[in-house]
Amino acid sequence: MDKIVEFLNYEFTIGKDITISIKAILLICIVLFATSLLMKWARKFITRKLPDDDKVKFVSLFSYGKWFIYVIIILMLFHNIGVNVTAIFAASTALLVGVGLALQTLFQDIISGIFILLDQSVHVGDIIELDGKIGRVENIKLRTTRAVTIDNKVLIIPNHLYLTNSLYNWTENGTETRENVTVGVAYGSDVQLVKKLLVQAANSHPSVLKEPVPLVLFTNFGDSSLDFKLIFTLNNSFEAGVPKSDIRFEIDKLFRENNIVIPFPQRDVHMYKTK
Repeated sequence: MDKIVEFLNYEFTIGKDITISIKAILLICIVLFATSLLMKWARKFITRKLPDDDKVKFVSLFSYGKWFIYVIIILMLFHNIGVNVTAIFAASTALLVGVGLALQTLFQDIISGIFILLDQSVHVGDIIELDGKIGRVENIKLRTTRAVTIDNKVLIIPNHLYLTNSLYNWTENGTETRENVTVGVAYGSDVQLVKKLLVQAANSHPSVLKEPVPLVLFTNFGDSSLDFKLIFTLNNSFEAGVPKSDIRFEIDKLFRENNIVIPFPQRDVHMYKTK
């Protein structure tokens, strides 16, 4: 027993002021092993409800992060067992502060990416609107989100923008969305006929769902027109521009056939002759 204690207390001298015992080395190994098991358990607990693709992203994140944690633990253990690491701590602090300031936006993107993956607020295939830009999400990474716009352009969104801007997820409640087309008709028009023609125009398009049925709202008595809003439901809001254009063509056709006039703004000018 005494030999075992003596063996564990045997010290190595490294440099001038650094000495370390076998007992300390064993302690470091045990702590690192326990830390590895704890991080593996934490990773599985955090990612247990995530899709497989997102789990892979977290595995890569943990693989980088664990080495940073190992270095911090080793330095703390060295300090607790009497090894003078003050100079190393000071140099590390200055280095980390400098790196942190230089990579502040990068860290914000990564942290935001973690939040996105954890709370599942955005998924691949969702149609999102952020800062006036609309796209279908194709890939969510730790630093950026890639989306494709309606004109097939790739939109690369830094993830920190999710924390500083309002995000509209068009498909959070499903792929069906309510769209609308507005139109004005001349005063004196038969408003019931206008309503009938608007519903007919919506129902004639194959992309418009039959349920819920299209709805027509009489929105305003405008300066030059009676204003109406035609509301209908589409199953693919990402390409809503085409059906809405087709419906406008159909409305114009039906209005012409039924003598419904779409007025343009008119102004009465009164001229007075002064002496």
